[in-house]
Amino acid sequence: MKKAALFLSALLLAGCSNPRPPECDCTTSQPPTSEPVTDNKKAINALFSYLAKEAIKQWGEDDYVESSKHRFVKYLDGYQTRAHIDFEAGKIYVSTVSQYQPMDKLQKAIVQTVLMPADPKYAEQFTDKEIQLTGKPFFLGQIVDQEGKSIEWEWRANRYASYLISNKLQSKKIKKGTAYYVEIDMVKDHLEQREYQYAHYVRDASKRYNIPEDLIYAVIKTESSFNPYAVSHAGAYGLMQVIPKTAGADVFNLVKKKPGIPTKEYLFDPANNIDTGTAYLHILKTRYLRDVKNASSKHFSMISAYNGGTGGVLATFHPDRKQAMVELNRHSPRQVYDALTTKHPKGEARRYLQKVLYFQKDFKEGNI
Repeated sequence: MKKAALFLSALLLAGCSNPRPPECDCTTSQPPTSEPVTDNKKAINALFSYLAKEAIKQWGEDDYVESSKHRFVKYLDGYQTRAHIDFEAGKIYVSTVSQYQPMDKLQKAIVQTVLMPADPKYAEQFTDKEIQLTGKPFFLGQIVDQEGKSIEWEWRANRYASYLISNKLQSKKIKKGTAYYVEIDMVKDHLEQREYQYAHYVRDASKRYNIPEDLIYAVIKTESSFNPYAVSHAGAYGLMQVIPKTAGADVFNLVKKKPGIPTKEYLFDPANNIDTGTAYLHILKTRYLRDVKNASSKHFSMISAYNGGTGGVLATFHPDRKQAMVELNRHSPRQVYDALTTKHPKGEARRYLQKVLYFQKDFKEGNI
C-alpha cells in the first residue's frame, strides 16, 4: 500500500506541474458544415473487410492477421506474402504461402520490410501493392543485420535477407498449405529509437499547446507504441490515433479555424498527427473540462476523455452533465482517479488512464 500511495503521489504532482494554459479561442462546439462529415468508421471497416476476404483466400481464417494500433501488417504478391510487425514486442515476421518460388517471394518481402519508408502512403496496407522504397528507411537503427550493422541500402538488405533464408528459415503447416517464414528481432531499444524520431514534433506541439511533453509521449506509447502506420476499426489514424470526425473535426474547427475534417493522409503524417492529438488534449483541458477545479483531477479527466470522451468522464460521476461536474469537483483527486479507473462506463477507458499515467511517470523520470 505504501508503494501505491507513493506512486499516486507522483501522479498527482505530475498533474500539477504545469501552469494553466491560456484559453483557446473556442467559440463554438458545432461541427463544421462547409463540407460533409463522412462516415470514416464505416469506410475503414469496409477496407478491413475487403482485405480480410482477399487474405483469407490465401491464408485461411485461422492464420489471417490484420493491422491494429500496435501492429502493422502488409500483404504482398496477391496476398500470398506478408510482413507482420509487432511494435510492442519488437518482432517482425515475414511469411509466404506462395507455392511458386516461395524463397524468391520471401527474399523480396524481407528487403521491402526492412527498407520500408516512414511515410505510410508508400506502404498501402489495404492492398497487395509493393512497398515503394524511397527515402530513409523507417527501421534504420531499429534492425541490424547478421554483422550488427544498420540496414540503409538495398544491397545490404538483400544480403541480410539471404542470410535469414539460409540460416533462420522456418515452416508451418496451415490449412492452405505450407507457410515459410523468418523472424526478425528489433534492437533492445527499438522503442527509444522511434521516440527519438518524433522528439522535435513532440517538443514543438508541447510548446504550441502548453501540454507536457511527457504526457504526449505517454499517450503515443499507449495508443500506438510509436507505430506511425497505426489504424483501428474505430477509424483512428497514426501515432496518437486521431479519429477525423471527432477529435480531428474539433481541432480543425476550434483551433485551426478551418472547415472540414482531416484526411487519413493528413493524419498519417507524424507532424500533423502529433499536432492534432496534442491540440485535442488542449481542447479537453481548456474547453470541455475547464470547469474541473483541481489541477490533478483535471489531468486525470482529460486523459480519460482522450480515450472515452468527455461524456464518459462525466457519466462516471452522475447521469446529468451539470450535476456530474459538481460531483466531480466535490471529489478529491485521489477519489477522481479511483472513480475513473473503477467506475467509468467503459472498461477500456478505466485501463487507459492507468496506462497513460504509468508511462507518463516513466517519461518524466528521463526515459525519453
